Amino acid sequence: MARTPEEDADPVDELDDLLTEDELLLEEIELAKLDKARPTRLQRAGGAPRPFSWLLVVSALVGLWASIELVLTEMKVLEDPLASLGCDINPVIGCGTFIGTWQAHVLFGLPNALVGVAAFGALLGVGLMFAAGARVAAWLWQLMSVVVLGGLGFVAWFAFQSMATIGSLCPYCLVTWVVVIVVAFNLLGRAAQAGHLHLPDATARFLVTERWLFVTGSLLVLLVLAIVVFWDKWLLVFGL
Repeated sequence: MARTPEEDADPVDELDDLLTEDELLLEEIELAKLDKARPTRLQRAGGAPRPFSWLLVVSALVGLWASIELVLTEMKVLEDPLASLGCDINPVIGCGTFIGTWQAHVLFGLPNALVGVAAFGALLGVGLMFAAGARVAAWLWQLMSVVVLGGLGFVAWFAFQSMATIGSLCPYCLVTWVVVIVVAFNLLGRAAQAGHLHLPDATARFLVTERWLFVTGSLLVLLVLAIVVFWDKWLLVFGL
């Protein structure tokens, strides 16, 4: 005997139709507590969790501050090449040695700091957009994932140049490195969690649940390298 449309209806979908938005939100929260890698309806629709949204906003503001400070420092050096810079802290940490290098002007001769201002400004816009509840297409999540992967690559390259060629660490650059690492692994994890990157389930779960492990590991690698590479200079700094 033929079934009516009412009989074919999914009981779960019918239940969802009866639930209010607040009840759906509470349901999502309870499910998230049980399985932290499970994407919410908002994520599957292209949105982002509120903590992640505010992480982007705060990170963008910190990155903007560091980039603007570096721009102002370069302007000061252009006005007076012999100017005393507040960011020149000791033989290891200082930005004066970076200002005139080609490594600090990679993109068409523009200061990296100006590129940073634009990039972190865009990140601030994205964070505020997600905080307001916006939902975007999967291709935009994929594009952002490619961008942050490029950011990680640039951090690795510039860290190598700082330690192997320039011979010091720019404090404002260090701040932006931390920001890029935090944002990159969190964004990749959330994009994978929502299914936008079309990764195997096990890989997506690993990326989102262990994203802070990636962040901590990357920062520890940079810290150890900075200690080992500049060991002799650190001994001078501490008078040993």
